[in-house]
Amino acid sequence: MSYVPRLRTKYEGEISGNLQKRFEYSSSMQVPSITKICLNQGIGKATGDKKLVDAAVEELTLITGQRAVATFSTKDISNFKLRKGVPIGAKVTLRGNQMYEFLDRLIAVALPRTRDFRGVKASGFDGRGNFTFGVKEQIIFPEIDLDKIKAINGMDITIVTSAGTNEEAKALLEEFGFPFVK
Repeated sequence: MSYVPRLRTKYEGEISGNLQKRFEYSSSMQVPSITKICLNQGIGKATGDKKLVDAAVEELTLITGQRAVATFSTKDISNFKLRKGVPIGAKVTLRGNQMYEFLDRLIAVALPRTRDFRGVKASGFDGRGNFTFGVKEQIIFPEIDLDKIKAINGMDITIVTSAGTNEEAKALLEEFGFPFVK
């Protein structure tokens, strides 16, 4: 038998049943699930130093276990000294087992390592069941070696769900143990 992540087993075993009872779904196919997790890191100083983007790609690859890709600017913006086609960030999209593994590490290890952590504000829902929040430092992830980083960068993490409303998505994330501020 192949390996199944802990949160996937928890979702299939208890979370989907709890949500089906709570929201009175007639079918188990109506129960919301997490579709994907997107990590995005914009590097503002990358216009002056191209090596910062390479470092960001390597760090996101270490954090997620999946190869990250560089993002490029789409237009010229003279105020930011930005030219079209210049690398300005990194991104990665996680699905399947890697998504559940990352979510598990995020909830259990990385978020509690944040300085003065009291929880994540629930204001990041978009009205369609997706949740976005920011992390100010990539060093909260244990995979990052403090001696090897060039600069401390933040990132945006978007959790895309199949939920139709914010209430359903928040209930789903709370069932996974996501630490929202009370």
